[in-house]
Amino acid sequence: MLLNGHDAQALQQAAQALAQGELVAMPTETVYGLAARADDDAAVAKIFAAKGRPADHPLIVHVLDAADAACFAAELPQTARALMQAFWPGPLTVIVPRAPGVAEAAAGGQATVGLRSPAHPVARQLLAAAHALGVRGVAAPSANRFGRVSPTQARHVQDEFGDALRVLDGGDCHVGIESAIVDCSREFPVLLRPGVLTAAQLEAVLGQPLRERDAAAPKASGTLEAHYAPTATVRLKSAEQIFAALASFTGGWPAGLAVYSRSVPAQQTAPTAFWRAMPTDALAAAQELFTVLRELDAAGVREIWVETPPPDSAWAGVLDRLSRAAAAFEP
Repeated sequence: MLLNGHDAQALQQAAQALAQGELVAMPTETVYGLAARADDDAAVAKIFAAKGRPADHPLIVHVLDAADAACFAAELPQTARALMQAFWPGPLTVIVPRAPGVAEAAAGGQATVGLRSPAHPVARQLLAAAHALGVRGVAAPSANRFGRVSPTQARHVQDEFGDALRVLDGGDCHVGIESAIVDCSREFPVLLRPGVLTAAQLEAVLGQPLRERDAAAPKASGTLEAHYAPTATVRLKSAEQIFAALASFTGGWPAGLAVYSRSVPAQQTAPTAFWRAMPTDALAAAQELFTVLRELDAAGVREIWVETPPPDSAWAGVLDRLSRAAAAFEP
């Protein structure tokens, strides 16, 4: 059921559904989320069932503000508070020690919990309306089947789950990839998942370098090696590799091949060939990435060659999503 996210009655209806333990898909600035009240383990179990997601793979709890975040945290370390003050509401998740007996299912049974305050106005209005009904936060992973391409439009969610699910339509997500995740539960901060916020931006607030993910890091959403995958096979290649491979096709591009690159390939010679221009700006590329993968899937392509993003930190989030999408097809 598609609901107008800017309609007060629709927002209230969605908030009441959350308060009653039902699922609602909501827009955020990153991607659309499949939400359930985080303090109700039975409601959260519906998320895992709908997505086909392992119950030990934790979800991010979305809250209106730091006060609601404190309801789920045993403590908010200084690193987390500094990042929250600088980047909330926004595309940043902090991992903190979880309050005992709270959001155990959402946390995948871990002693830590991921918290985020979304910036999207519809998400914030929904959280405020739900708060008034006693809901202090919602668990909300991306509103898609587990491991598949995240949705950035309301119709993407409908394509995944059909008309039975309430979907608040808040328009296209303007960030387009999931939040950066920083583990603040230990004595040093660790970047578990990159996003559009760069390491340099995060470190400037923290006043110390971010460490890389290690074996002791808690599980976090979207950090499996293979993730974000379309039905078509994704291959990451340099521009040189793409052009050399295309040149070897003497009869033109093979049917079912798509190329998504910043560099412009030679003229396409087959009507079944697809080329999409990747933006040269990292933020623009992030915003459209999942939409492009979904559109190419819908066009019926069988293989997508993607030009590897530049190595600078602004592209880290896009590279992370593409690397995980490609890993799903590696032998």
